Amino acid sequence: MRKSNNRNPAERMRFAVDAMPRRSREAMLRGIEDNTIIAGGYTDRDSGGICPMLAAHRCGGRTSLASFARSWDRFTGARRPRVATDRELRALRTYLEMSLSNEDAEGISIAEAAATIRAERDSAPSRLRIRDRRPTGERDRTTELERKPFWAWILPTRRYDVYRDRVAAASEQFAEQRAVEVLGEDRHDAAREAALN
Repeated sequence: MRKSNNRNPAERMRFAVDAMPRRSREAMLRGIEDNTIIAGGYTDRDSGGICPMLAAHRCGGRTSLASFARSWDRFTGARRPRVATDRELRALRTYLEMSLSNEDAEGISIAEAAATIRAERDSAPSRLRIRDRRPTGERDRTTELERKPFWAWILPTRRYDVYRDRVAAASEQFAEQRAVEVLGEDRHDAAREAALN
């Protein structure tokens, strides 16, 4: 009985990247940064773009892996040469970086890796020259502005539900501040009328 190969295109792409020699992966990372990358062909005269394998080849990664080319075209779904999308390039870059970092981490325990990172972090400040802060002429206005509505922006978010919750919380806070201001004005007006009578 023949085993069916039911991997999705992204998984095939990841395996094809892992199968490449390290030098080719490093060269491909440099190549996709420096060139217009296409899918569905080797080169494209219209855009002047090249495929990721040719980009790696031009940056010193002299390897020919047909499996990568097939998986790249299958991943992008390109039938004829076209410029690769930002999403496709981000995915390729991520697969290359993950593959290189996984290879670097092999054979090293987590404790050893953590110790190495701590040692590098501890030695970094001694190599850095910290400059004195130059005065910019700006003053800290936090205490002055904290009572004013809309003086600060909502922090950026990546998910809509988090953004929606923050906007709702900000709207509620604004409504409360406005109510306090209105009630404060009413009390002030009432006290002024009482003083006049």
